[in-house]
Amino acid sequence: MITAKNIHKFYGNQHILKGINLDVKKGEIVSLVGSSGAGKTTLLQILGTIDKFDKNDKSSLKLCGRDIFKLNDNSLADFRNNEIGFIFQFHQLLPEFTLIENICLPAYIKKIKKSIAEEKAMELINYLNLEKIIHNKPNELSGGEKQRAAVARALINKPSIILADEPSGNLDSKSAENLYKLFFKLREDFNYTFLIATHNTNYAKKSDRVFEIIDGKIN
Repeated sequence: MITAKNIHKFYGNQHILKGINLDVKKGEIVSLVGSSGAGKTTLLQILGTIDKFDKNDKSSLKLCGRDIFKLNDNSLADFRNNEIGFIFQFHQLLPEFTLIENICLPAYIKKIKKSIAEEKAMELINYLNLEKIIHNKPNELSGGEKQRAAVARALINKPSIILADEPSGNLDSKSAENLYKLFFKLREDFNYTFLIATHNTNYAKKSDRVFEIIDGKIN
């Protein structure tokens, strides 16, 4: 599902990623741990095709069996919207939109009809027990509700890969525990593949596998 080989990233003179190798199979829940500045977010952005890595003869990145090198910018944007779901620490919900409108955004970008997008969103809303607050705006939601809304938004296009960057970092312990339980339920029900970057080693240990990134390298 994710096969990354010899991934390097430079920002000016800073060598952020120093030859990352990573393999994640379909249906796995894998955690990436490491201190701030170790390169977790940079790696997730590259694996999510938001950022580009510095190519060399030995580097490659395949996602869902597709060679990312071979996709032009438009194909890459379509691939990202269809195959990758993102969950962020700070939710990134747009304050002027309601919960259901926020969830529908990736479907609108995909040019799915509004009625169909809302139908798909309602399926997720019911699954995640958010049906009582569909017209609430983000400032009217609890932290846990915001994060479940972010999960629904990540899932609306039925992606193959879910990338989560510190998804529990802004939650209380109970909400964080519930979020990780949700990830495992989603894997059980729909066979989603998760790669989760986190500081929390206790939650990381619940994963199928844990990779530690130190100074731009995976040990």
